[in-house]
Amino acid sequence: MTATSVEKVNGASLAQPERGFDAVALAEAEAIRTRAEAEAAALRTEAAGKAEAEKVRAVEEAEKLRLANEKQRLRLEKDQVDHDAYVAKKEAEAAKSRAEKEKAEQADVDQAASEEQRAKEQERSENLWKWGARGIYLVGLVIAAPVQFLAFWDRERPFLVAAPALLEGLALVLACGAAWAVAHRRDVLPYRIGIMAGALIAAGINLWHGITDPAIGLNAGLIGTIASLGGPIVLMAYEHGIAQKVDGIPSLRERRAAARAKAEADAAREKTRSEKQAAEAKAAADKAAAQKRAEEEQARKDVDRKASHPDVWEVADALRAARGSAFVTEQIWAESWLLVTGCKTVGIRAEIEAQSRAAQAHMRTVTEAPIFGELSLVNSQRPSRPKKDPNAPDGRRNNGGTPPVRRPGDSQPNSPLARTQARAERTPEPAKNSRPNAN
Repeated sequence: MTATSVEKVNGASLAQPERGFDAVALAEAEAIRTRAEAEAAALRTEAAGKAEAEKVRAVEEAEKLRLANEKQRLRLEKDQVDHDAYVAKKEAEAAKSRAEKEKAEQADVDQAASEEQRAKEQERSENLWKWGARGIYLVGLVIAAPVQFLAFWDRERPFLVAAPALLEGLALVLACGAAWAVAHRRDVLPYRIGIMAGALIAAGINLWHGITDPAIGLNAGLIGTIASLGGPIVLMAYEHGIAQKVDGIPSLRERRAAARAKAEADAAREKTRSEKQAAEAKAAADKAAAQKRAEEEQARKDVDRKASHPDVWEVADALRAARGSAFVTEQIWAESWLLVTGCKTVGIRAEIEAQSRAAQAHMRTVTEAPIFGELSLVNSQRPSRPKKDPNAPDGRRNNGGTPPVRRPGDSQPNSPLARTQARAERTPEPAKNSRPNAN
């Protein structure tokens, strides 16, 4: 069979195909090139996304580091402030402790000085009192003894001259015995009775002889009587004070001060007791009011639960009776709700849970679904231009019909993410590799 070649068609020369041209191979090459470009674009997009992500991550890491450093700085400043406050507090406490210690030491010194001064004053007053009493006794003895010597003097009975020494010496010796009894913590009353008996005998003798004996006279008798009584009485009063001090018997002033302190302590105790009773009464009233409010609140809960959830209330009342509880507690109600509805959250039933999950699924679908059309983020990068009216005049006639020269940077570039998504949407799927049969 002979091959026929067509050189002209309709009188026109037909171009002969070049030798070695293969349309299938060209299509395969174009497909490979397109796929390579798509893969390269995908790689560039991935690299750009990674770079952008790394940049964002680097910015976030830098911000995190800055925030961490700022927190660390603030924490260090707070620690420093706390440390300064702690040191200042310790110094203030130490200063206060030193001041209190110094104050206590000064108080001890002042108290010791006051006690020493009081002891010296007591010693001085005691010496004055002691020697004053003894002096008065000696003065009385000097006055009363001559009167008694004149009264008892008798030439026929000279031994009676010792009677004054007996009478006056009796009171003196008994006063010494009273001092001994005080020092040895013995009963001093017999000695005082003896002192007063001797003093009264001597005073009576002085008064009698002053009245009856003209040689002595009434004045001397009266003075002798006073001297015989005054000296022993003063000395007995001194010994009485010493005995009270030794025995620890409080004085009238001390008894008055003790009574005053006791009255103040009783008043303070009574005030504390009354305040405690008032506080206990107030606490009991508050407790009763709280109990009443709790009972009213529990009654309200029971009425609401019984009216709104009778099925759960029936189970809860059964559990309450079985456990011996006075009322349906929150734990019993929660257990009853779980037994009846199967839900651990009180107030949630199966239909409410289903409605909630459906609403959540719908919201998740709405928020996560991609947006296409005019509200798409990619399409919104360049607002669509309205179509020009075909009858509108050419806007380039003013510059001779020559369009203006556009240079890079004249218009606002698209977002990198928008360009990436637009490029991915425009890129066709690569054709499947297929090798044509060779002719």
